[in-house]
Amino acid sequence: MVSTPRVRALPSSWQFAFVGAVVSLPVSTVLNRLPNSEATVGAGIMIFGAFVAGAIAAVRSADPDAAGLRAGFLGGALELLVFMVTSGTTTAWPLSRVAFFALASASVLCLAPVFGLGCGRVGGWVVRSVASRWNSTASTS
Repeated sequence: MVSTPRVRALPSSWQFAFVGAVVSLPVSTVLNRLPNSEATVGAGIMIFGAFVAGAIAAVRSADPDAAGLRAGFLGGALELLVFMVTSGTTTAWPLSRVAFFALASASVLCLAPVFGLGCGRVGGWVVRSVASRWNSTASTS
């Protein structure tokens, strides 16, 4: 008897986070083109990606906080990856720099989801507010 492999799909909150991250990339690119802008891709995902993830989660009757939290984590992880690639990794780092990078990485990976949680919550609130106003106007007509 041949057993079929079980393929588990990602939970819906992770799916919404990935969709929000991908949707936020053009917005981050446009914002980075503005004069005197220092917007980064990771920050765009933490803010706009989490907002979109929260909005999608609210439309799908899922938890917008969880989707925003995960999008914030993705943004923080991407920002750390970009920093590691663009910083001078060809030279040997002294121990103090390695310790600082480890501490900074840990704090970024702890704080980025908090920003994502807040933006995801705002995205869910906006969608619910607009939907409730739209439904109440449609029902009174």
